[in-house]
Amino acid sequence: MCGRYAITLPPEAYRALFGYPEQPNFPPRYNVAPTQPVPVVLQERGERHFRLVRWGFLPSWAKDPKDFPLVINARGETLETKPTFKAALKRRRCIFLADGFYEWQRHGREKAPFLIRLRDRGPMPLAGLWETYTDPAGGEIDTAAIVTTDANGVLAAIHDRMPVILSREDIPAWLDVSDEDTAKAMRLVRPCPEAWVDMVPVSRRVNKVENDDPGVQEPLPAPEPAPATARRKAAKPRSSDEDEQGSLF
Repeated sequence: MCGRYAITLPPEAYRALFGYPEQPNFPPRYNVAPTQPVPVVLQERGERHFRLVRWGFLPSWAKDPKDFPLVINARGETLETKPTFKAALKRRRCIFLADGFYEWQRHGREKAPFLIRLRDRGPMPLAGLWETYTDPAGGEIDTAAIVTTDANGVLAAIHDRMPVILSREDIPAWLDVSDEDTAKAMRLVRPCPEAWVDMVPVSRRVNKVENDDPGVQEPLPAPEPAPATARRKAAKPRSSDEDEQGSLF
């Protein structure tokens, strides 16, 4: 899964990679969390565009957002079959602007955070799906989820899932929804090569959304032990379906 990520490179780095005409100016974000507004790139009528969306996918047919689970990740294996994602896979694919994400390694009731980045420290294109939800009063909100797949050898040491990380060459195929043919896009839903990424343990400060500063990315020599009070708490149940993850921690 992917429950937190980072957008720390200058806006120009993303614009140079994706080639959208907009010139957004946004500050670095070291601890992006679900339900927050996040930047994505999408393609409409053959042109790429920058857009802000809510991280938390809502299909157009959802009757009441309050009754619909918070969908921040979309399992790649379900994209072609699950009603939540089928239409978006054909017509509304996007890429999340990111340059790193966080994952947690569990040891019984404890879990320790790790930061995963590309070895070249460049932008990390994360495959996504987006959808515009219209409420009964006519109000609209653009929403999106990150597509996930099996972990590669690097990530498998701490978790069994990871986001789909696209290569520069794969960006056009993922964004092109002109013919609604999903076969080419689905071939991209796979773990990235191990050589692309590295992983370091970081502070448990990243667990709190309000900690959004460079300090949450400082590498540690070893995973940080959990506070004694945290070790005494009962473990929260984990959802059996990553697509319907109502809470993070």
